[in-house]
Amino acid sequence: MRIISGDLKGKSISFLKSKTTRPLKDSVKESIFNVIAHSNLIDVKLEKSKVLDLYSGIGSFGIECISRGSEETTFVEKDKIVVNTLEKNLEYLSLIKKSIVVNDDVVNFLESNISTQYDIIFLDPPFAEKKILGDLRLIRQRKIYKTDHLIVIHREIGSFDQLIKILNILTTKEYGRSKIIFAKFLS
Repeated sequence: MRIISGDLKGKSISFLKSKTTRPLKDSVKESIFNVIAHSNLIDVKLEKSKVLDLYSGIGSFGIECISRGSEETTFVEKDKIVVNTLEKNLEYLSLIKKSIVVNDDVVNFLESNISTQYDIIFLDPPFAEKKILGDLRLIRQRKIYKTDHLIVIHREIGSFDQLIKILNILTTKEYGRSKIIFAKFLS
């Protein structure tokens, strides 16, 4: 697995081969960042942004954000073994100063005292995970996003999460088994 663009372009990051992790494929990751950078529908810029990477795994999305100029990324992952790999990646890439790593369940994190408002929030729960609407409701209730924000969600192509009840879907892209949803919270 590699970093696609930015200051760390071409650098490798370690990943785990396990049943509990599903790292973003490089082609999907590249497509996500192309949409963020070039879509007229999205008014959030990655440069100088604060990013929240929920269900971060080894951190490939958040690390890519930092490489492309984000100010800071908060990684939330509950699996300690996966967090160890994430922390090794951040140390190897000298990204510790631009990173906050939270080894906890996403709901516990979202219910904690969060003082940051994020520009970009990325959710990449396991495909079988059904509580994504609850996660989104907590994010909205806690208002941990800026007025101009972007929600990016990675789901299985056949999933139906009724996101339109809580989000304004800007665009959806499909890649193999995956679909990437770009959205904002409804006012």
